[in-house]
Amino acid sequence: MGPIRLQGLTVWATALLPALASLSSATGIYAPEDHLVSRRALSKRFVDENGHYNISFYHINDVHAHLDEFSSSGTDCPQKEKGCRGGYARVRTVLQDSRPSHPDSLLLNAGDEFQGTMFFTKYGGEKIAETLNQLDFDAMTLGNHEWDRGDEYLGQFLENLTFPIISANVVSKNEKLNNTIKPFHIFDKYQLAVIGATTPETSDISSADKEVTAFSDVASSVQNAIDLIRSTTNITRIVALTHIGYENDIRLAQETTGLSLIIGGHSHTKLGSASDAEGSYPTIAENKNGDEVFVVTAWRWGEYLGYIDVTYDADGKVLEYHGAPINLTNQTKQEPELQAQVDAWRAPFEEEMAKVVGQTNVVLDQTTCRVQECLLGDFIADAMVASRPKADMPTFAFMNGGGVRATIDEGEITLGEVLTAFPFGNSIVEVVITGEQLWKSIEGIVSAVSQTNGKPVTSFMQVSREMAITYDPSSPVGSRLVSVTIEGKTLDRNADYRMITIDFLAKGGDNFFDPPFPNPATLKLLDEALVDYIAALSPIDVALDGRIKTGKPSKCKRVRRNALPQRKRRL
Repeated sequence: MGPIRLQGLTVWATALLPALASLSSATGIYAPEDHLVSRRALSKRFVDENGHYNISFYHINDVHAHLDEFSSSGTDCPQKEKGCRGGYARVRTVLQDSRPSHPDSLLLNAGDEFQGTMFFTKYGGEKIAETLNQLDFDAMTLGNHEWDRGDEYLGQFLENLTFPIISANVVSKNEKLNNTIKPFHIFDKYQLAVIGATTPETSDISSADKEVTAFSDVASSVQNAIDLIRSTTNITRIVALTHIGYENDIRLAQETTGLSLIIGGHSHTKLGSASDAEGSYPTIAENKNGDEVFVVTAWRWGEYLGYIDVTYDADGKVLEYHGAPINLTNQTKQEPELQAQVDAWRAPFEEEMAKVVGQTNVVLDQTTCRVQECLLGDFIADAMVASRPKADMPTFAFMNGGGVRATIDEGEITLGEVLTAFPFGNSIVEVVITGEQLWKSIEGIVSAVSQTNGKPVTSFMQVSREMAITYDPSSPVGSRLVSVTIEGKTLDRNADYRMITIDFLAKGGDNFFDPPFPNPATLKLLDEALVDYIAALSPIDVALDGRIKTGKPSKCKRVRRNALPQRKRRL
């Protein structure tokens, strides 16, 4: 067998193919054509006499169809008020101003371009693909929301992209996905490899077909790719482009060797020097050998464009770095050509989205919905119950915090704000659930581990006013739930209850309910129920009422249960 030309090196196929086969057996990836190589000559522009090499990385993540500028809550800015920020026209301006002075640079996308605004609701991935291609991305990994319309739809979207799609832990029987998703891409010009990774939770939190597409362990998949690259090439500069979340990025750094930089997404984490930042940019972790690994991410929606400039030594370790997330504020100019294009795409739905459906005297906040009770979570759960006539048994509503996507600001509420806050097109459904099933499900949520299948639960809950929950986060996993009441009465584990929820959860989404409910009764669309409820209650004046609390079990109740009613104890 003859030689294979790989990223500027000659590697004999007899040596390369067994290594590729090893990667295939470990991850389900089919070699040897399953990684991509840029075949340009190695740049010498910033290589010094010691072999030190300088390169810049621009990165973005979790844009969620925010092709246009938006308000602080993520909703539309139709009046172009002072607080508008983000939008790909501003991204293009920064790139046009900055990249010419950084010719050795890469523009990378860490996933979740789908879902979040009317641009996706109306056009699907069509306008997103057109925009990304115009911006000349160098590579993209996939987020969980890329699967929101299923494997076949995603495959069609990927076929329209003009740059590499990478994810080392995705294995699919879908022909389009198998042909387009590669584990890594080698940039020959820079003698640098970028490995992709997608959250394994995707099968539980999106519409990926579990019989068609699988998501394997991230650390082992990435390490296998690193080992393959290092055993078959002389490349030492290796970067991971991930959609697994900030904490998992740090864990990935700690559990592998060979990575210098991890560029991430998924957790919507703000890094940098701002007062509300959750960590430094970059965050520096140590790998299994004690070497430094730099972790960066750029919050959400395209409000920031990440930028880090690094200098590598000959062994692929970072010697120097500088950079920070670039805040795309109202002061950042919008590139006129792209903005005109976005405006034209908006025109067909702008009038409808500007329709006022109600008024609120308070901010219906979404920002804490993923971790605790939140006001918009309360409100949507109450709207779900209100959408149904009085039931013949105790009834409540149950929603996932991850399904609440944007805050609704004080003042007039537009249809566009409603659809931005709840963009998934979910249907409201009702099911009958036993008290025992419900207790186990809630225990799984507050423990973050299902009590029936042992897998992670991937969101927090929001509930209607009929329900009150107390849990103790300091207790062991599986024993955190303290109490549940429905319509003022303690949950009866032997009784039946009517639960109003959304189709996504009823079918097993976020691993809330196992087994899922196979044939739930469909009531109406979630956004329609919310619009009706807003109209009925306007002007809205609501507040958090403590439906979900933290606390410890009452010792008094334990005394009574142990048949010691006469003995009074000072607590």
